[in-house]
Amino acid sequence: MWQGSGMKTRGNEAGIDRRAVLKGVGLAAVSAVAPARVFAQPYSPTEQHRRLLDVAKEQMERVRAQLWRTDVVGVADFALPSSLPRLHFADLEKGEVRSFLVAHGKGSDPEHDGFLKRFSNEPNSLATSRGAFITYEWYKGKYGTSIRLGGVDPDNTNALDRAIVMHPAWYANTDMLAKWGKLGRSDGCFAMGEADFNDALWHLSGGRLLYADRLGIG
Repeated sequence: MWQGSGMKTRGNEAGIDRRAVLKGVGLAAVSAVAPARVFAQPYSPTEQHRRLLDVAKEQMERVRAQLWRTDVVGVADFALPSSLPRLHFADLEKGEVRSFLVAHGKGSDPEHDGFLKRFSNEPNSLATSRGAFITYEWYKGKYGTSIRLGGVDPDNTNALDRAIVMHPAWYANTDMLAKWGKLGRSDGCFAMGEADFNDALWHLSGGRLLYADRLGIG
C-alpha cells in the first residue's frame, strides 16, 4: 500500500496531470479537424474602377429623370480595342465594377483592325452610336433574347429606328481573341459574348443606363 501510494506521489512530483494531458490532446485533435475560418476580404476599387464609377454616377445624374432604375450603369469605353474588356457594369450601390468584352459596329471599324474609328447616328451606317441609352424590355431576335435600347442624346436619337440593341453573339466570344486577336463586328449593336449576356439581362435591362463614348479609362 505504501509503495503504491509512493508511486502516486512521485508521479505528481514529476508534474504529470493526466486529465490536463488528455484535455490538451483533445483540443489538438479538434484544432486539426476543424476548418480555419475564412473572412471575406472587403472590395477595394482600383483607380480605373473609381474613375468608371465617377463617370457612371455623373451620367446617371444627368439623365436620371428618364431612368427607371439607377443602381447599375453600363459604361462602354470605345477608346479601348475590342480585345480588351471595355463594357463595364458599375454598381453604384455597392461601389463595384465588373467588365466584359463587347463588339462595335462594322461602320465604326471598316478596316476591321479592332479599333473603333467613328460613331454615327445615321441609318444604314452600321456604326456604333455614342451617348446615353436607356435599356428597355427583352425580346426574341436574330441572336436570341436581346435588350432594346432607346437613345436619349442627340448622337443616338435613331437607336430604336436603327434597331440598335444589346444581344449575345458568337463573334463576341472569348475564343475569337485566341483565333484572331479581336472580336467580330456588329451592325452597330452592343454585342456581348454568349456566356456573358445573362449578366446584361439580369443586371442592366429594365430602364437602366448604358453610356457609350471614347473615355480611355484603361
